[in-house]
Amino acid sequence: MRQYVIDELRPVDYEKIKNYLNKNTLASGLDGLYWIALDNEILTAIQSSHVDCQPFYFAIDLTPNLVACELLVRTRSKIRCDCISYASELQRNWIIRYIDSIFDQLEIKT
Repeated sequence: MRQYVIDELRPVDYEKIKNYLNKNTLASGLDGLYWIALDNEILTAIQSSHVDCQPFYFAIDLTPNLVACELLVRTRSKIRCDCISYASELQRNWIIRYIDSIFDQLEIKT
């Protein structure tokens, strides 16, 4: 699985991130797993055309030691579809900037 990982979290930083994600993201129903919706402006052509599959998300897995962001863009409405794929370069950069902005907002140094 392709991922963007930030590891070696301090316990205080883990709590800050957990609180932020609990308030600002969609919980998956599994402890430590969160869904972030992608902006429609960065969808690929096939994702844009699959209106029934929208919105599209990427998953964040938070553990006490690390934040792992899957670079797989998926829908919550289907398990398999042509629109589910690894992030394009634009989407990958958006995801990384999104996670980095959380760290900036929370004043966490990596």
